[in-house]
Amino acid sequence: MPPTDIAIINPATGAELGRVPDCGAEEVNRAVDAARHCFATGQWRGRDGSEKERILLAIADGIDAQRQSLGELVSRETGKTLAEALGGDVDGAADAFRYYAGAVRRLTGETIPIDGNFLNYTLREPAGVVGAIVPWNFPLCIAAWKVAPALACGCAVVLKPSELTPLSAIRLAEIAREAGLPGGALEVVTGYGATAGEALARHMDVDKISFTGSPRTARRLLTASAESNLKPVSLELGGKSPNIVFADADLDAAARKALWGIFQNKGEVCTAGSRLLLEDSIHDAFLDTLIGRASRLRVGDPLDPKTQMGSQISTAQMERILGYVERAKQAGAQLRCGGHRVGETGCFVAPTIFSAVTPGMEIAREEVFGPVLSVLRFRDEEEAIAIANSTTYGLAAAVWTGNLRRAHRMAAALQAGVVWVTTYNGFDTATPFGGVKQSGFGRDLGAAALDQYTHLKSVWVAL
Repeated sequence: MPPTDIAIINPATGAELGRVPDCGAEEVNRAVDAARHCFATGQWRGRDGSEKERILLAIADGIDAQRQSLGELVSRETGKTLAEALGGDVDGAADAFRYYAGAVRRLTGETIPIDGNFLNYTLREPAGVVGAIVPWNFPLCIAAWKVAPALACGCAVVLKPSELTPLSAIRLAEIAREAGLPGGALEVVTGYGATAGEALARHMDVDKISFTGSPRTARRLLTASAESNLKPVSLELGGKSPNIVFADADLDAAARKALWGIFQNKGEVCTAGSRLLLEDSIHDAFLDTLIGRASRLRVGDPLDPKTQMGSQISTAQMERILGYVERAKQAGAQLRCGGHRVGETGCFVAPTIFSAVTPGMEIAREEVFGPVLSVLRFRDEEEAIAIANSTTYGLAAAVWTGNLRRAHRMAAALQAGVVWVTTYNGFDTATPFGGVKQSGFGRDLGAAALDQYTHLKSVWVAL
């Protein structure tokens, strides 16, 4: 029986963008079989490094050539502004393929001096067939973060995009095929997590899972791995990131970055600075500045160049966000701006700021994944660290101070995979990205990502 279709909806307008199949075990089997055949026969991994490099660069060029149409596609399926789709998704995806094209011929082993009359060296070999499961907030960029290094290592990839945003992943696969990537090296399966995702995670011929998404889904993936072939799983699971501002910081710069640290991509960012920690002496003035700027943000049509914040991804996500807002008010947090739906069409939520938030409140502990900022006070460095580390997450954090020694002390003490000092949301393909605690394990980006998609083989030769 053919799979049921899933309607892809533009969350800003409610218009249907297209339909994709909800793939189940049968469709996933076909995709994995194609990837396994490609890998086993060496159609991709067996090619010369220079040829792999050329094709990955051609994929980047193909993304650039379709930059405008890809940006509009991503904007329509996610609700983010066109500027965010172009700068965050399209340009980020192209850069990932260029960076990992350059890594193809740097995948080296090492010679290790050991006791005895032996030569010992290591080989770095591709992990095999990779299942890449990506979320809806940066559907093209995060897909590239996984697909590009996996291909650079010689793996074959089965990509499972979110059921909400599969169209950019399908376009990426088309661009890759046009660039010369052989059939089976990149397959796309669409569908829900409980169908396509579960089938991919449990498949005995998938050698590795790379996942970005929620802790709840991550637990299911770990169970699926344990109950199948014990495939390694790398996880990036979001966060509740603290953005810490001391009185001796450049307060104007901190306010600008704090604004976009939470309201960029309408708050649907895993590293969103959703907890703003302000030192007592600057709390009131800084908060007033931020409220003024947030209240002036233009929310509306994502394709309008004047729009600064677009639509949430879906009605369900909008209602989830507004539910957090209501419960925060009931818990005693003070709503200072926003907290409501904007308009009657689409899934727009006004930029929202709460003050009088305490660390134990739900709004300070759980990832809202929307344009909702919790502001907390602290008295000194010790209390700031305690509040910052008080959640189960550990993805990112930021520190604003003019004291260099304090900056280094804070960076060392914060439980996070990424720490920004006097900046926020700095990303580069060359530097590793990932978290600690319940923000996951393993790393995307940088040379560290290559470790996710390779095995080390130790070779002993008696001399």
